Amino acid sequence: MRETKSTAVPPCFERWCKRFDDVFKTLAQRKEFRHYLGGLLGESQRKNLSQIAQDTIDVSYHSLRHFLVRAKWSVTDINERRLQIMEKTRQTRIASGFSLIVDDSGQRKSGNFTAGVGGQYI
Repeated sequence: MRETKSTAVPPCFERWCKRFDDVFKTLAQRKEFRHYLGGLLGESQRKNLSQIAQDTIDVSYHSLRHFLVRAKWSVTDINERRLQIMEKTRQTRIASGFSLIVDDSGQRKSGNFTAGVGGQYI
């Protein structure tokens, strides 16, 4: 079942993504960035390219793969922009004596089995 439709994306998601637009050189890169990020934030249990493409309307595996593997954009530039945005936002600004740690290495296991996962690191 496809879970993401471009017209159904919340306005806050589009506003967030627009903050990164000038980091990308082409409209296609901006579009694939939104698809990939939306797939990572979606509700699918598996966060691989094949599953993201399958769960998202008007997205192909090949276009996502090209964006991640061959397109000319800088991971460092994206991360720097993310940190700048977090510093400007009241909820994520680093205050004196406190640290914000973003750990995207896992998700909590519920029940006795988790699809497609052996050992877990959280």
